[in-house]
Amino acid sequence: MKLFCIGISHHTANVETRERYAGGCSEDAFRTAARCSEALMLATCNRVEVYAATGQSVATEEVLRELQKCGAGEIENAGAFYHYDGEACVEHLFRVVAGLDSMVIGETEILGQVKKAYERARASGNAGPLLHRVFQRAFRVAKQVRSTTDITRGAVSVGSVAVELAGKIFGDLRERSVLILGAGETSERTARALSSRGVSDIRVSNRSFERAENLAVLVRGRAVTFDQWAAQCREIDILISSTSADEPLLTRELLAPMLRGRADRPLFIIDIAVPRDVAPEVNEMDGVYLYDIDSLQSIAEQSLAMRREQMAAAEKIITDHVADFATRFGGAASRVASLAPGALASES
Repeated sequence: MKLFCIGISHHTANVETRERYAGGCSEDAFRTAARCSEALMLATCNRVEVYAATGQSVATEEVLRELQKCGAGEIENAGAFYHYDGEACVEHLFRVVAGLDSMVIGETEILGQVKKAYERARASGNAGPLLHRVFQRAFRVAKQVRSTTDITRGAVSVGSVAVELAGKIFGDLRERSVLILGAGETSERTARALSSRGVSDIRVSNRSFERAENLAVLVRGRAVTFDQWAAQCREIDILISSTSADEPLLTRELLAPMLRGRADRPLFIIDIAVPRDVAPEVNEMDGVYLYDIDSLQSIAEQSLAMRREQMAAAEKIITDHVADFATRFGGAASRVASLAPGALASES
């Protein structure tokens, strides 16, 4: 049985490209189309990847054709996709789960996201014995990297970087009003980061009002019903959005009436969702400043220097685990040099 991974990430594609493939293909459809015995889909704000097991070697071009057949739509920017086989796939997964491949090196949010993807694939029967072994080992690797290195020291989540950006824009955030759209894990981290900055006016809106209430209680904020969130744009200073919507929730047409009473008060919008929650043309409106997930990259890079020295220790842990895994399951984890030409320069 051969193990492989194919995907795109913030290293190889911008947010506009990544969002085209987020949620575009189900594990069941991919398994059928690509004739794989196991498959797991991982979609986050920074990457869209498929991990799969098959009885035969599959070329990058063939996998992309099967992605297109199973619902991902017409494949554009094919050169942005990377393809790892065998041992190289194992190594890539270990680096992803340990936070070494993240936009914010050392961030821990990715571990929870991978665990949820694994649990879904196991529950649906799409992750079988091989993926079970490699993902369980990946979780062990992440735990060891966290506990034996300082790679997470000073590390921040994407939500925390968003709050740091807001701080650079406004300075003191304590007197600012903030609306968080979405109540998932990223939104919770964002809300906590805001609260730690002394923000007292935190509003939370979500399709499930109960989840919005639960998050609001955590940060002593207040919940807003989902049908009223747009109206909040008349009052707030900052909108931070992170939902799982398939289409933009905020458009020029929706926002325009909300801006009429704001006078000279700017509205800063930080959209950390993929697909994006805010239509790009909103940034063209007077008094509106829109930042998406790719805009956070430079801020994230500023915090890398303090953790760079810890990366060598983390990489050594991963190398040791890859070698051990290959020894135990050599037939499944043998390295095959079939990477997409030129697609992996920033990933290696």
